[in-house]
Amino acid sequence: MTVEAGRLPSPEVQRLPSLAWLPRFHAWIDLAVVVAVLVTTNLIAHFTTAWASIATVPIAAGVLVAMMRRRGMRWSELGLSPRHWKRGTLYSLAAILLVLTVVAVGIALPFTRQFFLSERYATVSGALVASMIIIPLQTVIPEELAFRGVLHGTLERLWGARGVFAAGSMLFGLWHVASSFGLTAGNAGLSAFLGAGLLAQIAGVVGAVIATAAAGVVFTWLRRRSGSILAPIALHWSLNGAGALAAALVWHVTLN
Repeated sequence: MTVEAGRLPSPEVQRLPSLAWLPRFHAWIDLAVVVAVLVTTNLIAHFTTAWASIATVPIAAGVLVAMMRRRGMRWSELGLSPRHWKRGTLYSLAAILLVLTVVAVGIALPFTRQFFLSERYATVSGALVASMIIIPLQTVIPEELAFRGVLHGTLERLWGARGVFAAGSMLFGLWHVASSFGLTAGNAGLSAFLGAGLLAQIAGVVGAVIATAAAGVVFTWLRRRSGSILAPIALHWSLNGAGALAAALVWHVTLN
């Protein structure tokens, strides 16, 4: 843009340098809103009614995606661009195959088999319903939309890849604090390993946060590597879904 000799720039042009901070300020506001929605969602889902625990996370994920789309976030920033579906599918298949192999080895070894004895999946029918319906629709897809979709895109605008890996994974770990309160009580293997009581419960929560934060790093790597949210969804589902089916299988073999 040029300015004729002897004439000052228009007021709009003069104000341009002073407005350079606005996009970053808006990104901070977006991040604050996204984190606030996630915290509120987590509290409602775990400390209110049973119906709220079922519906809150999926609804919140949909609201976050719609909100950030309205704020100008592109489908590619959310990991939902169709042009990355093929690459995302290939990474998804590789992730599922790897998890199934690890789970098969885990239930085959006596030492690790005990950690699959979760009372939540003591029946095969219950494990099938959980792995094919409840886990993907209530947990995996909404969480990935929220964390590897909306939060990923928001953090990347502010801090780039390092911010996504560090802050995104840490927040994903903290997301699992409330859901880990009864972890040791409901898992025979963990109870035998950590014991009972308050210290065991704290150890279970800390372990769950560290484990899920580490999983968040891997999910984020898959999301960035493939460009698609399909890959972390596949890995997340296979970890939870295959784990549920493995637990039912171990219970069945143990009881018979």
